Amino acid sequence: MPHSNIRPQTRERARRPRRELTKAESAMWNMLRDLRPYGARFRRETPIGPYIADFAWLSSRLIVEVDGDSHETEGGRRHDLARDAFLKDQGFTVLRFDNAQLLDGPDHVFVEIQKHAAPHLKEPA
Repeated sequence: MPHSNIRPQTRERARRPRRELTKAESAMWNMLRDLRPYGARFRRETPIGPYIADFAWLSSRLIVEVDGDSHETEGGRRHDLARDAFLKDQGFTVLRFDNAQLLDGPDHVFVEIQKHAAPHLKEPA
């Protein structure tokens, strides 16, 4: 039985980047894993409709995106706007950080994520 409205092609496109994280994505993944004891269950490269979220905590409806240089082009910005609008219509909060923010100021990025995740976090077991 199909998993949901996710097309098989989208699922396959999501599998490839899971094996090849950039330096910034790897740093983000390590940061998000620090929230696991508090109940945060982020997934990498998660298909949502026709799009793939870099990191998604589905039950809290929170998506974290790590943006490289391709997001700074005109086409990249247009795509991100359409994508974010779709995801917000699905009830998700989308947080975007560019590579430099993550690599140069990880503490600020972590505080921002923690602020949005706080309503869903629990005391560690």
